[in-house]
Amino acid sequence: LLMGGSMFIQQKMTPTPGDPTQAKIMMFLPVIFTFMFINFPSGLVLYWLVNNLLSIGQQYRIYKQPA
Repeated sequence: LLMGGSMFIQQKMTPTPGDPTQAKIMMFLPVIFTFMFINFPSGLVLYWLVNNLLSIGQQYRIYKQPA
């Protein structure tokens, strides 16, 4: 669930695609991956979670800096 939540936050922070259909699919992917990763090894899910958290921090820092 944490991995799905972090993936959802990361999707919200990225710029929206021009195609509305693609935007809907991108918002639905965290739900799909959350249920798909239930049977995956916990180390892989932990790696994905840490990667998402680091990416969120990196995006936040980049967007926060003045141009």
